[in-house]
Amino acid sequence: MATIRRVPNIEHNFQLVITRVYEEGDQELLEEGDETDEERVFLISHELEFRTSESDGEPTFVWRDLDGDVDEFYEFLAPGTNNPTRAFFETCMYQAMYERKFKKSAENTRDSEFQQFIWQPPAPKVPAARRKVSSKTEPISSPTPLAADAEPAPEQPTYPPPQVKKTLDPSMETLIAREAELYLWDAENETFDNQGIVMASIMRPKGILFQYYLTAENDSGLLLAHQITGDMNQRFSHKMLSLTWNYQGHDGSQSSWLFRFREEQLAAFLEKFSESLWETLHQSQWSKLKAEDQNYAVSANEDVEMLDVENEEDDEDEYSTPVTESDEDEEDEEGDMPTALPGSDRNSQLTVGYKGDRSYVVRGNHIGVFSHSVGDAVKYCATISNLATPKGKQFTPQHVMLHEQDTKLVMMNPADPHSLFNMDIERGKIVEEWKVHDDITVDHIAPDSKFAPTTREQTLVGASHNALFRIDPRVSGTKMVESQFKQYVSKNKFSGVATTASGKLAVASEKGDIRLFDSIGKNAKTALPPLGDPIIGIDVTADGRYIVATTKTYLLLIDTLIGEGRYAGALGFDRSFPATSKPIPRRLQLRNEHVAYMGSISFTPAKFNQGEGQEENAIVTSSGQFVIAWDFKKVKKGHLDQYEIKKYEDHVVQDNFKFGDDKEIIVALHNNVLAVNKKNLKKPTRHSLAPEASFGSRSNIVNAPY
Repeated sequence: MATIRRVPNIEHNFQLVITRVYEEGDQELLEEGDETDEERVFLISHELEFRTSESDGEPTFVWRDLDGDVDEFYEFLAPGTNNPTRAFFETCMYQAMYERKFKKSAENTRDSEFQQFIWQPPAPKVPAARRKVSSKTEPISSPTPLAADAEPAPEQPTYPPPQVKKTLDPSMETLIAREAELYLWDAENETFDNQGIVMASIMRPKGILFQYYLTAENDSGLLLAHQITGDMNQRFSHKMLSLTWNYQGHDGSQSSWLFRFREEQLAAFLEKFSESLWETLHQSQWSKLKAEDQNYAVSANEDVEMLDVENEEDDEDEYSTPVTESDEDEEDEEGDMPTALPGSDRNSQLTVGYKGDRSYVVRGNHIGVFSHSVGDAVKYCATISNLATPKGKQFTPQHVMLHEQDTKLVMMNPADPHSLFNMDIERGKIVEEWKVHDDITVDHIAPDSKFAPTTREQTLVGASHNALFRIDPRVSGTKMVESQFKQYVSKNKFSGVATTASGKLAVASEKGDIRLFDSIGKNAKTALPPLGDPIIGIDVTADGRYIVATTKTYLLLIDTLIGEGRYAGALGFDRSFPATSKPIPRRLQLRNEHVAYMGSISFTPAKFNQGEGQEENAIVTSSGQFVIAWDFKKVKKGHLDQYEIKKYEDHVVQDNFKFGDDKEIIVALHNNVLAVNKKNLKKPTRHSLAPEASFGSRSNIVNAPY
């Protein structure tokens, strides 16, 4: 039986559900322990390439197997279904695709608007001849950490799902093919297992723009075909001559894969992969990009060490010090004492105070006030309830920011995007509405300078989707300072702004680009091109030397020091980079094998530790149940994957260092607020990341169709 149902708790998302219907007595034929696949679930999207067809005169529904090879499809047989029922089901599928794409109801939508979701067959072409890889090819020598020559386990038989069969669609074009060794991460034994010599390729469907697949094949045929997306968590290593990536199955399970190339083959594969990923994310042609912007995008995937960093004497031996289970047990015994907020809502935001050791947590239209006591503990102090405008209309803050030595809390009301609301913290009441502008919205705010909240500075910085401006609550009428206003004609989709200690600004966008300003009202001194992934948060060191921008699956670290040319030694906030010498962006990301244990990654905005007169030496973020911190000193030396993690039982909403402290991290969970000392974060292991997880057999991963 085929049905369409809503995805629980996710608006405008639907699933195609295929349920096995047994005839009387059929179920008794199954042996105990046999797999039945009684229900198969597929997220409805345009990528399914859903269409109707016929088989032996009976109606069928056909869709892509997104977990399988690019040329594999499912076909649902619907014998006895009349034409009106088939047409109604087809329309419901297109309505679901419409809602997922446009994030709005498909009711009252004209049929003509569904035309974009109706699958059109590509023009028939002669398939390219398959390139074979000889089983006699001399294997590439394996690095020590990889378990080479592992024999794959035999395929386990499965009971096929009802009325669903696979068909082939051979129209694929190969863009690059290189011989490589294929490895698969064995979660049980914590090692990469060698799957043998393959032909590693990047392919695309003929007649379809901006869709690419990473594939592997050998004499037996196609082994895998994983669509190239921003969620692959790809990692190129020149040292290991490898490409590592993650693949998420339709059921949410994660696996980690690795290609290992010969030395002369890696560079070409890196360039073609970067090009394919860029076109996927931008839906635009790589050839239209300037040469220097192409180099910038490719360099983001390289693992070159960062330059111009003093050789501090760190004990590098600690990198190889393992965390034993007894160490982690001891940490659990120390434990953090969580403090629960009252009410049925969940915590949604955290802002850590600059004065008086206070933190403030948004929970619905309430704010919890917490104190930081001795011994890394957090104590609940009070609740500021029923937030409302001066006119008495209650609202849930979209964003909050401390102001004027923690005496005020500036809030954004999603129902009134043209205004800010000023809460007097001592009175626990919103006392003012600041109308910023009649036509320009306030989508993001930041302090006048990094440490302005520790002073009586009253102005602050605001940004709309395409404008940057100063806000002064003291002026009469609307609060925007007209002389300090910069607006772009295009929709830049600004997504965040951060300021240095001297008030210079870094502005990020959903498109992925970053602009650096020396002041408001002028053109940007530096415009760094987008890699394609939306930036959801941005932070900058006090001196402006380093920027950390957060995307869903990685952090982007940028050194703004100009290394050569006329303005060598200046920062990108003050002078423009030479066109041929843009900074090399560095990706801070989790290792693929760790992601295989943790599941999907979705970072919260990363922050440097901060304090007047203190040097930044750590970066903290979170994903799911995990708090993650990088040692910034080691990162600057090129050790980009030296991070530590702590897992909680609840989802981490937001975390940040206590002001003036590089060790104590304040953590807001969905239902608790606590503090953790950075020393209690440990090097990630299977025991610390997934202590009770059970992983599917290796044969189920290797031999299943992708």
